[in-house]
Amino acid sequence: MTRILCNMLSNIKNAQLSKKKIMFQKKSNLCLKILNILWDEGFILGYKICKSNPVILKIFLKYTNKIPAINSLMLLTKPGSKVYYSSKQIWKVNLTNGLVIVSTNMGFLTISECKKLKIGGEPCVIIK
Repeated sequence: MTRILCNMLSNIKNAQLSKKKIMFQKKSNLCLKILNILWDEGFILGYKICKSNPVILKIFLKYTNKIPAINSLMLLTKPGSKVYYSSKQIWKVNLTNGLVIVSTNMGFLTISECKKLKIGGEPCVIIK
C-alpha cells in the first residue's frame, strides 16, 4: 500500500469525525479503485474529478442521521509487517457488519469477491 492511499483513508476518517460533507484528495489510480469499492458498498455518496483542477478528487461523504457511515477504519498493512491470506484462509475471515478490502493480483477486491473468485491476497483495510 502506498503513502497516498494511507493519506486518503486517514483524511476520510478525519473528515467524517469533523462532520464535513465534502473533502478533496489528490487523484491517483489506487485511490480511484478504493473509492469505487467504498461507493459500491455504500460508505460514501460518490466522488468526481474537479473541473478546475483535474488532479484533485472531490469526495462526498455519507451520513445517516448525522452519524458517519464509516465508524472505524483500520489499516492492516504496514511496510514492515505484511500479511498474506491464501484462498483457504480467506474463508476463515468472518466480518458481518464491516468490509475488508484485499489487495490481490486482480486489483483491490472485497473479501466476499475474493471468496467467490477463490483467490487470496493481502488484507489492507477494515471498514466498519
